[in-house]
Amino acid sequence: MPVQVIIKRKILVDNPKALIPLLTELRNHAKDQPGYISGQTLKSIDNPNQYLVISTWQTADDWKNWFQSKKRRDLQGRVDSVIGERTFYEVFEPVSH
Repeated sequence: MPVQVIIKRKILVDNPKALIPLLTELRNHAKDQPGYISGQTLKSIDNPNQYLVISTWQTADDWKNWFQSKKRRDLQGRVDSVIGERTFYEVFEPVSH
């Protein structure tokens, strides 16, 4: 069953332009991962320092494999150093009615 991963980032430093290429690189590598379906990066209108990524994966295990990969961890370390704060992740599954 597909899962949605919500990734929240708040930029504390004055260099948001340095963030976009890193997010693009992360997404490009994620697209090549088994189980990746789609992703979207959003910026808050009310608080332009807040970014939200919504990605869809075939299974939670597919996401976990990417999340634990060295490539993702290295890129994420670079992202966190640019934003000046830790990135937050939540994984959601559809609710059946």
